[in-house]
Formats: sequence, structure tokens, C-alpha cells
Amino acid sequence: MTPDTVELAHGLFRILETGDPALALDVVGEDNHNREAAVAPPACAAAGPAGTLASSAWLRSAFSDLRFPVLGIAANDDQVWVRLRMQGRHTGPFVRFRDGALDQAIPPTGREIDFEQVHVLDIRNAKVVRHEALRDDIAMLGQLGVFPPSPATALRMLAWRMSGRAARAAAEVTSLAADAAGTAAGTPRPGDAE
Repeated sequence: MTPDTVELAHGLFRILETGDPALALDVVGEDNHNREAAVAPPACAAAGPAGTLASSAWLRSAFSDLRFPVLGIAANDDQVWVRLRMQGRHTGPFVRFRDGALDQAIPPTGREIDFEQVHVLDIRNAKVVRHEALRDDIAMLGQLGVFPPSPATALRMLAWRMSGRAARAAAEVTSLAADAAGTAAGTPRPGDAE
């Protein structure tokens, strides 16, 4: 296990926690592909730091105090396996997408989430270039009261969809993610001349 690959893994999750564009440029390769972007706003599927920053904005818009404590890491020179927990409080709408369109908007519940994930990161030229995850999304949805749906949560979600709040939340998070992705292009790298 090389220190550089382990630090890259920690850096990727710090980006998701903070939305730090300079760190994204240092850690994420221009050709990075996040396989997990299928349920996220379209900007999250962008290659490179832009997609990672969009994913960070999307997650942080739904979960305050977002953190990814690492439970274990295994690595070689070109791949890192990270076992961690995703934790935070559900204080904003959690909007999930399918084929770039609104699939589900979960109104804020104020509930804590805390569930395990395993991430596989491919490393090339000292950058993360591919990201795959095995997430226990069912556990997270259970913690939010969505699966199995509690009657109160199901009614709130239906009311949000019928009133247009779900569509407005999807538009807002889509715009937020796109704005975050745009910061990747405009952020100077540390040490660049101004």
C-alpha cells in the first residue's frame, strides 16, 4: 500500500465532504469516470473534477454535516479499496434521478443517516480516474423512512410531487450541481501564477 494512493482516497472523500475545487483538481484525473452518477443530477456524470464537485454539491445539498469516516483501506499502486460510512443529517431534499430526469424527491426529514459503503478507486498518474461503489442505499432509504415507506413519508413525497415542490427541488439541485461542476474549470491549481 503506497502512501500516495491512500492519500488520494482520503482526498476524494474530503472533496465530497467539502466541495473543495482546488483539492478536486489535485486528486481527480481529467478522465475520471464515476459509475455511481446514474441516480445523481446530470452534471455528476461529467468527467474529471467537474463531476466530483457536482456530486459533492448534490450530496451536501441534502445532508448537512456530511462525512465519510474511513473504516479500512487496501491499496496497490493503481487501485484503492475503501470501506467507510456515510454520515450526515437529512436537512434538504434528497433528489434522485433516472436518465437525467426526476425520479424521486425525499423531503427533508431531519433524520441522521449512517450506513456502510465500499468504494473502488482506480489510480493513474497520481490521480483518481475511476470510481465505483457498493453502497447500502436500502439502509439509507430505510433510515429516511422511505423503504419500506412509512405512511407519513409516502404522503409527504406524494404531496411534494403533486404540488410541484419535487420538480422545483430537482431543478434547484440540478442547477447547484452544474454550478459546482463549472467551478472546476475556473479554479487555479495551487502554485499557479495569478
